[in-house]
Amino acid sequence: MGVQKIFVNLPVKDLDKSKEFFSKIGFEFNPQFTNELAACMVINDSIYAMLLVEKRFKEFTKKEIADSTKSTEVIIALSVDSKEQVDEIVNKALEAGGTAATDKQDYGFMYQWSFQDIDGHLWELLYMDESAVQ
Repeated sequence: MGVQKIFVNLPVKDLDKSKEFFSKIGFEFNPQFTNELAACMVINDSIYAMLLVEKRFKEFTKKEIADSTKSTEVIIALSVDSKEQVDEIVNKALEAGGTAATDKQDYGFMYQWSFQDIDGHLWELLYMDESAVQ
């Protein structure tokens, strides 16, 4: 198929507050694609989240912007290297003003925990022991 990168576009109410929130978790922003209307959050070399002020986000869709504090359109799930890293990232999100979306789930081979960012978007961190999956 040839897909090389993913850009998840998310509407935010206050871009500066969202950048501060995600910076506290440990994410960085690409200044080349960041201005007063949008910020390119680097998740890794192939995955990015474009945080767009609602006015800018609305330019890309004819649909209404969902109120993410009341409904869920997507859960952004990120795989990490360990259970400890799941806890570390979610705890940083909670300390930065996010809220827990679910309780920790430990299935032995898979461990996950979710949070809501300050705009209500759902983020799930998970660790999966690939050697335990047949």
